[in-house]
Amino acid sequence: MAMRLTTVQAILQNLPETVEEYPFGPEAMVFKVCGKMFACVSIDDKPLNMTIKVDPDDVEMLRDLHPSIREPRYFDKRHWNNIVLDGDIPRKEIERMVGESWRLVVAKLKKADRERLLPNG
Repeated sequence: MAMRLTTVQAILQNLPETVEEYPFGPEAMVFKVCGKMFACVSIDDKPLNMTIKVDPDDVEMLRDLHPSIREPRYFDKRHWNNIVLDGDIPRKEIERMVGESWRLVVAKLKKADRERLLPNG
């Protein structure tokens, strides 16, 4: 079953210091931590699509594993994946991938922000 928008928002907003913005217009929800984007949800697409940051070493493997993960349209294909939220991928896996996207972005923040958000590394 396709994931609902409220479910996607809950998963994304559950991460510390996440802010939801609309810099690309009302059809694209952008989720940021400390001003840096870690996810973008295209709410006009049915089913919903979400683009998230991915470790470059995992990009191709994830696309090979799941038919609903593909290259993003407007993002760097080496660092981002687009996920069609059509129910192919279990919610726990979506949550894991979103958490990893958030951690990848936090890892590149200023030291003080990193230490505040990831106190144990």
